Amino acid sequence: MPGVILITIALLAFPIVVGLSTAGLAALIGHFLYSDAEVRHEGSELLETNV
Repeated sequence: MPGVILITIALLAFPIVVGLSTAGLAALIGHFLYSDAEVRHEGSELLETNV
């Protein structure tokens, strides 16, 4: 019986864990790409138009 409960909890938690890790990975990649773009385009007059 404890095995059934553990498997059920694991199956219910799996989509949540995958979703959160994917969101965290997307945030990390977005941060690095944003930082890279700021460094590459430093001094451009178009940066002032970004909000």
